[in-house]
Amino acid sequence: MEKTEAKSKIQTLSLEINKHNHLYYVLDKPIISDGQYDLLLKELKELESIFPEFLLPNSPTQRVGSDPLPSFEQVSHEIPMLSLGNAFNDQDLGNWHKRISSSINSHKFEIACELKFDGLAVSLLYENGIFVRGATRGNGSTGENITLNLKTIKSIPLTLTGNPPSLLEVRGEVFIPKSQFLAMNKKREKEGLQTYANTRNTAAGSLRQLDSKITAERPLDIFIYGVGSSNSLDFNNSHWDNLQKLKLFGFKVNPHNELVKNLESATNFYKKWLSEKESIDYDCDGIVFKVNQINSQEILGSVGREPRWAIAYKFPAEQAVTKLLDIQTNIGRTGSINPYAILEPVEVGGVIVRQATLHNEEYIASKDLRIGDWVTVERAGEVIPQIVHRDQSRRNGSEIIFKMPSICPNCSAITSRIENESALYCTNAQCPAQLERLLEHFVSKVAMDIDGLGIKTTTSLIDNGLINDVSDIYFLDKNHLENIDRMGEKSINNLLDSIEKSKSKPFSRMITGLGISHVGSEVAEILANEFKNIDSLMNVTVEELQQIPSIGPKIAISLVDFFQKETNRRIIEKLKTAGIKTEVDNQNTKSHNNLLNQQKFVVTGKMENFSRNEIQNLIKENGGLVTNQVSNSTNFLIAGSDAGSKLNTAIENNVTILTESEFLEMISS
Repeated sequence: MEKTEAKSKIQTLSLEINKHNHLYYVLDKPIISDGQYDLLLKELKELESIFPEFLLPNSPTQRVGSDPLPSFEQVSHEIPMLSLGNAFNDQDLGNWHKRISSSINSHKFEIACELKFDGLAVSLLYENGIFVRGATRGNGSTGENITLNLKTIKSIPLTLTGNPPSLLEVRGEVFIPKSQFLAMNKKREKEGLQTYANTRNTAAGSLRQLDSKITAERPLDIFIYGVGSSNSLDFNNSHWDNLQKLKLFGFKVNPHNELVKNLESATNFYKKWLSEKESIDYDCDGIVFKVNQINSQEILGSVGREPRWAIAYKFPAEQAVTKLLDIQTNIGRTGSINPYAILEPVEVGGVIVRQATLHNEEYIASKDLRIGDWVTVERAGEVIPQIVHRDQSRRNGSEIIFKMPSICPNCSAITSRIENESALYCTNAQCPAQLERLLEHFVSKVAMDIDGLGIKTTTSLIDNGLINDVSDIYFLDKNHLENIDRMGEKSINNLLDSIEKSKSKPFSRMITGLGISHVGSEVAEILANEFKNIDSLMNVTVEELQQIPSIGPKIAISLVDFFQKETNRRIIEKLKTAGIKTEVDNQNTKSHNNLLNQQKFVVTGKMENFSRNEIQNLIKENGGLVTNQVSNSTNFLIAGSDAGSKLNTAIENNVTILTESEFLEMISS
């Protein structure tokens, strides 16, 4: 066969097989037999082996997996992948509806109702209709590049159909159908292998395999639930319209989605699927409700990591009855003394549960829980086991009432409560157990990401007096580590190398690592962008903090209290001495905090000196807001070359147009 003919045949076969994949895996409407499909795929493989120069990146033969990767690279999400707030009853949903009505000045708005799948959220990026990158949600701002693994999922189109925009990023949920999961476990059982506990963990684990050939063996599927970003204005109108467009491009969208006009219809949708959830072939743990109009979503915005315009109404968790054998406590990184239940092992929702959270003393008293009680356990949010209630009728008088300790069970210091808080605290800031938890948090991936400091190593370092606070990590050397159990020369070198690399982590990671109560990674990023350096943050007042969107009184008080303690200020000074980043990057760019005064910007086109992401960061650093779509509420459009349709929309809406240089002059004037 001539090369020209072979190239044409490979292209034709790829298109035909991709079409049949879509018919089978997305639409569930195959038009050829499995045997005919196998013959087409075999012919394509043979041609590609003879003419490898014509192998297409979107060839269906590329779904079988590639060579193992050493690790996953990090991917920044241009638009954060937010989490959802939860509703657990009709009143919660009604309160959400009231808040929306108040914010948009109307109680009449459309609501998109979608089944909530129990899987793993991912982002898929397409350029000119070709799948080029896929990533996990990660912490919402940064995820892991799992493109090769996602390519193995046959319901993900490698090439889009119709007329997609040149740049399109969509979000979806990867899951494993229940029937496929059962079949996979039966096969593993026959082969003498350990079976998997549940579909969600198996799906998540499958996507995080460094060897995509293993992923290809797992029966993964996906539903697409929304648009992340795009260079097209076609996604400006409504969420529901966006889903219909995505179907035309070849994406698999859940067929049970429904658009309703009011709260009553939304509640009825929930009740319907609560009674029918067992009839579908995937785990569904609730319903997601979204305000349909995109302009209303922009008005509502988000608080912390949660969009105000969406909420997940969870189905009641699965439950089981077991015996409460004991109540014990552990020490959190902030010194909180946390009670937890030791249970007679019981299966709940496919997972063996041996412990359950008890939150605090008030929680135990409110449920009148006693050691020896028979209790009902559920997995809250399908993840964290908790005790729902006890069965008083089964008591025999041998049950023991639990009392929280008056002294710390680890260091014997006196315990006390902070005003207006239910938690009990150890008053010893140098409590070894508290320090262990704090160090565990400090070195975690969401904070300073230091490999090699496991719990046993950390405990040994504390016991040997080598670490008294988190900053001491940066003053360890080989002489210190050679006397620690299980620390050979290679592991010592790897640990020291990882410690050194952590010094270049962003300022927000250091804030996260300090373990301040109520300050997670999302809040840490907000604080870093707002205050730019640790000195400004250390001297802020409660009133100033509460002026920042998403920072409430609890966070503000906790931050100020933390930095008022002299021991914490000493730790900060030691971290500075060690060379940790204690300010945001690009400090040479003049920062004015709220210079742009919450004005809305859209960035489009190709810039000369900066990437679009860098321009967007400059906007945020100077107090502006970044949106993806141009509307009549947009204040400025920063337009580079090839600005496209967003420029036309900006002109139609009388939005001020800025060049890159004009914007830079604006923030430096």
